[in-house]
Amino acid sequence: MRIAVSGAISTDQVLTVTGRLADGAAMGRGVAAVRAETLRVRRGGAGANIAVGLGRLALRPLLAGAVGKDFADYGRSLLSYGVDLELVRVSEVLDTARAVEIRDAEDGRLRLSYDGAQTESRHITLLPAARRIGGLGLVVVAAGDVEAMVRHTEECRRLNIPFAADPGDRLFRLTGRQARRLVDGARYAFTDEFDVPLLCELTGWSETELLGRVGTWVVTCGLRGVAIARRGRPAASVEGVRAAQEGDPSGTAEAFRAGFLAGAVWGWGAERAAQLGCALAAAALESPDAQGYPLARDRLAARLRCAYGPDAADQISARLPS
Repeated sequence: MRIAVSGAISTDQVLTVTGRLADGAAMGRGVAAVRAETLRVRRGGAGANIAVGLGRLALRPLLAGAVGKDFADYGRSLLSYGVDLELVRVSEVLDTARAVEIRDAEDGRLRLSYDGAQTESRHITLLPAARRIGGLGLVVVAAGDVEAMVRHTEECRRLNIPFAADPGDRLFRLTGRQARRLVDGARYAFTDEFDVPLLCELTGWSETELLGRVGTWVVTCGLRGVAIARRGRPAASVEGVRAAQEGDPSGTAEAFRAGFLAGAVWGWGAERAAQLGCALAAAALESPDAQGYPLARDRLAARLRCAYGPDAADQISARLPS
């Protein structure tokens, strides 16, 4: 089964400053020039992060998104992870999306985002790639340009391709109509626990009504793990995998989704798939890199064995690349 992932492809710059953003001390109280103590540049974007996770699990995903002419180095990195870039559109006039995040000593944050070329992803169609490879088994519609998210969801319905709805941080940008179109009929829906009330408010559906419109609804609950609701079946929960150290949470949600979806492609039940997802999320949490987190099979097997027992560790590790 080939998976396509539609969503954001971006580069983030993270700067840390002294003082507190809340009281203006870190920003110099109106002074234009503020000295940052550290700068870290990382490659990300919800679509790219999920695709990398799937690529590192040897699933050869297609990534659908729009980038700028400054994408060459990033593109080579994605190719090295096994990501197919056939559906990536290169803008002739706009730069790749990026964000600048300023953090203070108390983890206060100010984030500035530039969509850039991402807006052109609404012009991408999935059909040519689907025809070339003989069909797509699943399309993941992750956070990105809202018009592109809606278009690719509608295209999946028209072509009868199963899709996963993962609005992420774009949920706050959606109208009620857009929210309903994005999740209605999804084989999988992913949300954070804090986003559940907003999704229900936007759609006008109760949690029960929403579950009646999707196959499996996976709600991430931070370090506690995930809750899994399935239409016509009992709910389930999977505890999180304890991280050796807590680092930057950026990329952990996408790492979970990559693990879960890989398990689904391999025919596992939702609980087993979520166990792999939780293990990848813990690995991503320990790493400053949202895409290059360590995936050593022996180490992951040991963590899975500790968290879920030998049967889970043996089944999951048998499918991991050596």
